[in-house]
Amino acid sequence: MLLDTASLYFRAFYGVPETLTAPDGTPVNAVRGLLDMIARLVRARRPGALVACLDADWRPAFRVAVIPSYKAHRARPDGSEEVPPLLAAQVPVIGEVLAALGVATAGAAGYEADDVIGTLTARAGGPVEVVTGDRDLFQLDEAVVTARYHIPGRAYADFAVLRGDPSDGLPGVAGVGEKTAAALVRTFGTVAAMVAAIDAGQGGFPMSSRPKLAAERAYLAVAPDVVRVAADAPVPHVDGTLPVTLAAPDRLTALDERWDLGSSLRRAVAALTGE
Repeated sequence: MLLDTASLYFRAFYGVPETLTAPDGTPVNAVRGLLDMIARLVRARRPGALVACLDADWRPAFRVAVIPSYKAHRARPDGSEEVPPLLAAQVPVIGEVLAALGVATAGAAGYEADDVIGTLTARAGGPVEVVTGDRDLFQLDEAVVTARYHIPGRAYADFAVLRGDPSDGLPGVAGVGEKTAAALVRTFGTVAAMVAAIDAGQGGFPMSSRPKLAAERAYLAVAPDVVRVAADAPVPHVDGTLPVTLAAPDRLTALDERWDLGSSLRRAVAALTGE
C-alpha cells in the first residue's frame, strides 16, 4: 500500500475539526486525522507493506520548464507551495510521528510523490494499492480508468492532456471537454496519433475537434511528458514490511505528550504493529 501522504494530510486537515488541539492550543487535526486514516486502512486492507510517499519537489523543474503554468496558482513568490499556516505547522510533526512509528517513507529529489508512487508501482512484484485524492494517479489503475471514462486505462495521461486539469494549472485544449477527450482517445489512442493524423490530413475527428487540436500543436507536443507519472524516478530501496517494530518508542511517547495525539496514535500503533 502506497500513501500519497500530502494528499491525505490535506484531506485530514480540511475534514477533521480544528478543535482537536495540543495542550498549548495548536491544532493537530491533520496529524490525528492522518493517523486515523492509516489505522483504518491497515485494519481494513491488511497490506503486507506500507510506504508513505513524499513530495521531495512539489513542483518539479522539468514539468515547469515545459508548462510554466504547472501548479503556478498554488505557488508563493518564493516558489514554495501555498499551505494554510495551521497545516504547515503540523507537517513537521507528521514527519516526526511517522519516523518514530517506523512507517517507511520514500521520496526522490526533483520529483513529486506521484512519481515516487509510479516508480514503486513499476518495481512491485505483486498487487499495489494506492491511497490518494489525486486523479493523476488513476493512470496507474487501468480498470478504474476504463470503468470511469470508458477509455483504455493506459490512455489516461493522453485523456488528461486534452481535458486539462485546473487544479494543476494544466490548460488542456480549448473547447475540448471530458466527453470529447474520451471520444478522441477511443478513436486515435494517443495524443501522438492525433497529431500524426492531423499532419497526414486524415479525418475522423469527433465533434469538430480537429481545428481545436491543430491550434494547440505546441502544447500537445510537450504536455504528455508533464502529465505522465514517472516510472523511473531515483527512489531509494524501501521495504515497508508490516507489522512494524516501533522505531523510537521513547520519542513517540514524548511526541504524544507534547501534541496530545491520544486515541489516534494508539489506534495507529495497534494497527501497524499487528496488535
